[in-house]
Amino acid sequence: MPNTKSAERRTRSNARKETRNRGVKSRIKTLTSRYTRLAQEGKKSEASEALRAVSSALDKAAKTGVLHSSTASRKKSRLAVRLNSLN
Repeated sequence: MPNTKSAERRTRSNARKETRNRGVKSRIKTLTSRYTRLAQEGKKSEASEALRAVSSALDKAAKTGVLHSSTASRKKSRLAVRLNSLN
């Protein structure tokens, strides 16, 4: 329970940010799973389009502070490696 006005404001602010961040992370997980499914099925051109969407979402999340920039880069790199390993 917050004891000061600033702590009350910070609690409200944190709740708003948590809601927004949860939505962004959920979207990233959805896009990533869609990409992974396409990659496993061997649909390289469709997976390439999905990778572009995932990369964009990761960049936006890093830009707004939802994810650390290194985390976004690492995830993008690993997804790209998976795409390049397809025949």
